[in-house]
Amino acid sequence: MRKTTLAIAMTMALTPCIAARAAEPDDSEVMTVVNQYLADMNQGAAEKFVKLCAPQTIIIDDFPPHVWQGPTACMDWLTAFAAFDAKAGITPRAVTVDKPWRVSVTGDVAYVVMPATYKYTEGKEKITEANSVWTLALRKGPDGWRISGWAWGQR
Repeated sequence: MRKTTLAIAMTMALTPCIAARAAEPDDSEVMTVVNQYLADMNQGAAEKFVKLCAPQTIIIDDFPPHVWQGPTACMDWLTAFAAFDAKAGITPRAVTVDKPWRVSVTGDVAYVVMPATYKYTEGKEKITEANSVWTLALRKGPDGWRISGWAWGQR
């Protein structure tokens, strides 16, 4: 009888932990959107890239004017990025990321921080900007997860 009571008590004690673990948000959907956004950005696939942005987005980056916000922020940033690179003679370019340092999903919002590297050719010189940080915020809406903001930090 004691063993049965102990087994029931243990099961009851562990049930909330098991239920809480099952209810934890899955970050794979968030990372799928982040990785697709990055792939679209690297390919210059503007139409796809913009569709992954929330209706109101804010972007902070290391080139002027440094901040883009509002419903056209993603396209405005991409246009400014292309113009900046063209003026500086930068071709081809690619951002790569490593395993995220943090992925936090709470209900319909998410936060991602990951190390990033930017590689490009300026004139004839190949340049690698390592040790950068890309931080993103996402919001889940009727169309799924969308980028609501991001900031690039160059070391």
